[in-house]
Amino acid sequence: MRQTTTALLWRAGLAVALVCGIGLLPWLSRTDPALTVLKARSADRDPTPEVLAAVRDQLGLDAGPLTLLGRWAGGLFHGDAGHSWISGDAVTPAVLEALGASLLLMAAALAAAALTATAVCARTLRLGARLRLDARRPGGSGGSAMLAALPEFLTASVLATVVGVQLGWLPALGWYGPRWTVLPGLALGLPAGAVLGRLLDDLLPSAFAEPWARAAAARGLSGRSIARQAVRRCLPALLPNAGLFVVGLTGGAVAVEQIFDIPGLGRTTLQAALAQDLPVLQAGTLVLLLLAAVSTGAAHLAARLLIGPALRDRALPTLHRRRPPAPSRLPLLHGGLLLAVVAAGLPRDPLALDTDQRLRPPSATHPFGTDALGRDLLARVSHGALDTLLLASGISAAALLVGVLLGLLPRLSGPLVDTVNAVPPVLGALLVTAVAGGGSATPALAVGVVAWAPLAAHTSALLRQERAALHLTATVALGAGRGHLLRHELLPAVVPPVARHALLRLPGTALALASLAFLGLGAQPPSPEWGLLLAENQPYAERAPWAVLAPAAVLALLGALAVAASGGVRLPRGRGRRRATAEQAPPDGELVTAR
Repeated sequence: MRQTTTALLWRAGLAVALVCGIGLLPWLSRTDPALTVLKARSADRDPTPEVLAAVRDQLGLDAGPLTLLGRWAGGLFHGDAGHSWISGDAVTPAVLEALGASLLLMAAALAAAALTATAVCARTLRLGARLRLDARRPGGSGGSAMLAALPEFLTASVLATVVGVQLGWLPALGWYGPRWTVLPGLALGLPAGAVLGRLLDDLLPSAFAEPWARAAAARGLSGRSIARQAVRRCLPALLPNAGLFVVGLTGGAVAVEQIFDIPGLGRTTLQAALAQDLPVLQAGTLVLLLLAAVSTGAAHLAARLLIGPALRDRALPTLHRRRPPAPSRLPLLHGGLLLAVVAAGLPRDPLALDTDQRLRPPSATHPFGTDALGRDLLARVSHGALDTLLLASGISAAALLVGVLLGLLPRLSGPLVDTVNAVPPVLGALLVTAVAGGGSATPALAVGVVAWAPLAAHTSALLRQERAALHLTATVALGAGRGHLLRHELLPAVVPPVARHALLRLPGTALALASLAFLGLGAQPPSPEWGLLLAENQPYAERAPWAVLAPAAVLALLGALAVAASGGVRLPRGRGRRRATAEQAPPDGELVTAR
């Protein structure tokens, strides 16, 4: 009971701090909120001192940010979130209406994600149900990696143009009913389902290798029943990340909502942030925080219902004691292709303009074609690779370190993960810009602030299960201390899958930077950063598809490389007796009860 009260107070404190920080946003960024509001109301009106003074008097800005925050918080107790500074309408009905649209979109995206994850794991489920799965196989397929590496705004643009406009199968613009949810739901659900499917596919071989699977097969249970139980066995480790996806699909779908003209909560929050409409921004953020708390609570409850007795009795076999995977040449193949593309374009000038060569298709002179200004796309992709890959790799490495360290302290990191994940990346970029100022490092800081959260949630979930493993109980009974358990049992079991997860998210980190560039908050022209290339050429996707496909294909290649390389991530075995133990390890599926 005391731990629950402490966690609730910790969550409430973080929520209050975040909402207060948003309330101070105009003053932190040293901008005049009256001027911003006036521009949002009427861009053509002359901002004379008299007009600005009238706006300040109307909004009560002269009273100061703390007074405004107090008034807004006081109205919440009566269900009144104030009135919009831009339109003058009541905030509560507008935010609830936007939440309804986002929840409907989220449901469609989750359905698409579930189908995609099932397709990614189909081969593993089929082989595992027949007990023909080799636990040493390198996990993952290039198809799922490329699907996960597709930017959501690019997928949305292609679906809207091809399926909605050219083929006319589904509506591509507006928000008037269930048919309008299909295309945006696919745009959000396909990449999310590919990531979740890869994480599940990484755990399934160990689940099928456990003794219960062979016993079930010996008793005559069908392969479908065995596969269903294997999925249930692996779900608790994935539920925290699934809860993070729920909030991310609601608050982070800004680009998709803009493309399909959906009045969702992410788009509403972004528009309020850009216009410094603080009542709407604070109410939208508060709703996202509440949604994060509800989704996290539901994920924890579902995990307890699935394996609660085994956690309590410390009777779980471990999912992460597999043999090293068989060597694979796929990382060398994908890495070689990526290096070849970069090396081929480095001698070229990425800034050279040739208006006579605008939007030229691929040729011997321009293997990737040219963009709207006649610049060589191969040169821009190659030179942008250095910035994109180095920046994304640095952010991913830092996120892995922070995620593992905070994941080892679940009581501290749990509420922090929920709060951080509830902040849309665009809003995070605006907050970082307000505090740290603009500059080339702002997008990296904005992405890095939230990139560690899924890794910390994954670490905590795996740690919770590993602490209930049978071999750990036996090791404690033999007198092992906490330090020995952490170094020799917990970290070797938890770090490899989390490191593979971080590698899987490497293209996603590059895509987060790309999304900021697409919304005008990332790299700026004439930088050849990959996200900016996609944003610049997206309006020409129908006329010159190669201008978008070239950077998208390189991003997909990066995703395939990340998945192929992640299959070989393992911690090295210890020396001495532990090395001998490793050499004499029992085959997969047998329990290790002592060390």
